Amino acid sequence: MDDRTTLPPDIAAALERARLQVEALAQTADELQVVLPDAVGSALRDGLREEAAPLSRRLAEVKGLSNGMIRRLERMETDLLAERHARIDDLQLLVDLITGQWRAMNDRLDRIERLLEPKAEVVHLRRPADAG
Repeated sequence: MDDRTTLPPDIAAALERARLQVEALAQTADELQVVLPDAVGSALRDGLREEAAPLSRRLAEVKGLSNGMIRRLERMETDLLAERHARIDDLQLLVDLITGQWRAMNDRLDRIERLLEPKAEVVHLRRPADAG
């Protein structure tokens, strides 16, 4: 059955144009099925390349800064440890000096006590004699 004979001429012409356009659309869809995956893949690769390059540079910069910070922290730790050892050495020297001074003081007191000992015995021996 022919639709054109039963339909008014303007509707039949519009229907014919629609059929032609649907066929053209189907043909374009078939072409896109072949071309589109490659085009999308290429566009994705290009886009990722454009976006990933700056990100990788920034990441490398952050990594470099982190490594620099780690080196500085290690250097600070080494300096602090050296400073700590120096303070311990200073403290040890002070303790040695104070201990040496106390020993010298004890030696002087021992000498003074030895020098005073015979006189104290003489005085101690005379007192009971003087008392009687």
